[in-house]
Amino acid sequence: MPTSDAASGTTHLEDAGFYQGYNKWISLSSKGIILLLIVWASTSDQAADMLARVQVVTISVFNSWYIIATASFMLICLLLALWPRTGKIRLGKPHERPEFSNFAWFSMMFGAGIGVGMLTYSTAEPIFHFVNNPDVILGNSDSLAANNVRNAYKWTLLHYGLTPWGCYGIVGMSMAYFSYHRNLPLTIRSPLSPLMVGRTSRIAGNVVDTAAILATVIGVGVTIGYGVTQFAFGIHRISGAEWIVNSAGKPTTEALVLAVLVIMIASTISASSGVVRGIRWLSNLNMVLSFVLLTCFVAFGAWAFAVEAFFTGILDYLIALPSMSTTVWHSGEDTVQQALSAWQGDWTIFYWAWWIAFTPFVGLFLSRVSRGRTIREYVVGAMIVPSLMCFTWFCIVGGTAIDLELSGKANGAITNSDLSAQLFTTISLLLASQGAFYLSVLSVILLLTYLVTSADSAVLVINTIASGGEKDVHNNKHVVIWGVIITGVITTLLTVGGLNALRSVMIIGALPFSLVMVLMVVSFLKALWNDRSEVHTAI
Repeated sequence: MPTSDAASGTTHLEDAGFYQGYNKWISLSSKGIILLLIVWASTSDQAADMLARVQVVTISVFNSWYIIATASFMLICLLLALWPRTGKIRLGKPHERPEFSNFAWFSMMFGAGIGVGMLTYSTAEPIFHFVNNPDVILGNSDSLAANNVRNAYKWTLLHYGLTPWGCYGIVGMSMAYFSYHRNLPLTIRSPLSPLMVGRTSRIAGNVVDTAAILATVIGVGVTIGYGVTQFAFGIHRISGAEWIVNSAGKPTTEALVLAVLVIMIASTISASSGVVRGIRWLSNLNMVLSFVLLTCFVAFGAWAFAVEAFFTGILDYLIALPSMSTTVWHSGEDTVQQALSAWQGDWTIFYWAWWIAFTPFVGLFLSRVSRGRTIREYVVGAMIVPSLMCFTWFCIVGGTAIDLELSGKANGAITNSDLSAQLFTTISLLLASQGAFYLSVLSVILLLTYLVTSADSAVLVINTIASGGEKDVHNNKHVVIWGVIITGVITTLLTVGGLNALRSVMIIGALPFSLVMVLMVVSFLKALWNDRSEVHTAI
């Protein structure tokens, strides 16, 4: 197992010592870069301001790149599933069948890919776009008015629909193909093996895997950062503890750091038990609790409003998808253009960077649990079904919040709440105090399990990358080390610049991996073309 040809997609693993079974170069370089970030952020007074300035430059220069790249990933995934020959290709041996049941498979994929964000934004996303979106800026609809509901959902679905899941899908699909069809290790460098030739192939492979680990740490760091903020609001709502929220209505640093520690300890324990035990068990629990929460909103929320928003939202989204996926607004002297550019940077570009930063983690995890699925099955499970699930959440939970505002019952209480507190504000307006308490407790538990699932899946994926794709290599001390490192990144950036610092690091850090994704797609399409006669025989 130790040394092999990097051009074939494999990597050098240590025979003995602390890093036995791992690539020392990848492990040390990724840890070193993250340690430098932590030290710099914690010792520099200008760290938060510098990150913010670099973020502004990154968005202004690369906004078109983010828009076009993500749209291309989505389109390629859909075409591969729809094309008869490629759609039948099995991610595994010709007659191999899936390792996990459909329910367990979807639960793990959905929980790792979106669970925390869905809880955080199920209310906030529709509400924020109900207040302001490009159609409001252009004068096509009015803020907080009934004529803006459909536009609010159109833009909401853009950020949680086919485009982001296409980013996950193309990476997971290409890794699964090269690993299960060409018998290469399940790691980020494998899909790039046709493009990596010559003496520099091993170095290039190490750089790619290191970039993937860095993107994973950053992506899960932002997700947990936003998640613990909502978690703190939930604990404050059900416990009434004064120290959790400060005078400005924001969670205190102490509350956030404590929440991060609790989540990372739990996730490290879960990751130590592996995919089949800890992660699958938590993922199934997530799905059950999610359906219970949705059922409560169906029973007590704006059900008729949600049904109408679901169907009209999907229709409006599909019609506007080509335009929304390719339009880039550049800031200029015109105030409308400035407002559109600012909105796109704050929302769409931020989201595309977030999804891309999360892609090596989720993509590898999707490929890990999708062996034996056809490309068509995979796209349905990794793109179509998760998109519909997100639509359902936003229409039922977010629709209830919008209906409360439209009816005047909320009277601005939801729209004026902090983003991470809007779910709990909605619950308190929807139910009497006792019912609101129990539903808030359920939401906090679900948020905790989703956060733990995201974190433990990330730790597992990082170890898989560092071990050259050897998913059977299981060393608890490395699981603990990466749990500590992720904890350090999140707590440092939260204490230095809060969520804005996490946001800046992610938008900047996602850029290099977006280029890796493009190369991965080129390599994957090339492999499908070269293997076309073999594939035709197998299907």
